[in-house]
Amino acid sequence: MDRFKKYYFSGALIILICLLTLIRPAQADTTQTNTSGSNTSIDGGYESTTTTTYESGSESTSTTNNTTNSDIKSSPPSASAPSYNSMTQDVCAVGVSAGIQTFGIGVSGGKHVTDKNCERLKLARILNDFGMKVAAVAILCQDERVFESMIQAGTPCPIDGKIGKEAKALWSKYDHERPDYDIYVKRMKAREKKEKALAKKIALEEKRLAKEQAKMTAEFNEFDKQVEKKIEEKKKNPVNWESPK
Repeated sequence: MDRFKKYYFSGALIILICLLTLIRPAQADTTQTNTSGSNTSIDGGYESTTTTTYESGSESTSTTNNTTNSDIKSSPPSASAPSYNSMTQDVCAVGVSAGIQTFGIGVSGGKHVTDKNCERLKLARILNDFGMKVAAVAILCQDERVFESMIQAGTPCPIDGKIGKEAKALWSKYDHERPDYDIYVKRMKAREKKEKALAKKIALEEKRLAKEQAKMTAEFNEFDKQVEKKIEEKKKNPVNWESPK
């Protein structure tokens, strides 16, 4: 009996050793990738297999697969547009800046631009302080709005040292030198189109009046013929004569 117990114990020990050699520990594969502006982590490849063989020869197998994917993106850094400092109040310049940012790259930049209208006002003010009023007006007339307002007021801007009517004649001759030339040409074309439309309307009205006048003249002539006819009948037969209606 003791001998069978020893055999049984030895067999059980051999089976246990075989099971330990067959069972492999679970393995996990992890890959970590870091790039600028984003973090991506992928975990997977976890596999476990268990096989159990019993004394009667039956077998049980269990397999487990587990895969996990994780993709995390962080917010990109911001691109700040640079600021412009003029360092003084007596300067005709305006700062302009802009910036753009994406996940991969960010770009920003800035510059300053000259305000021509500001310069024009300062120059006109200085010339006026020096007593050069015509020159100050000529500087302001470089602005198309000032030029147009001077024309509308009947005081055209100076040109070639001429003012008043002489300046108006020169501006009419050399209209391509006007600062508002494009607007002026557009306005003249619109006026020409309007004048043609009015002329056509007047022509149609005159034609209609002419037709009505011709109709009235024909009616008067017909009336005169009837009167003459009645007069002739009266001369021929004075007793049966009736006055024309």
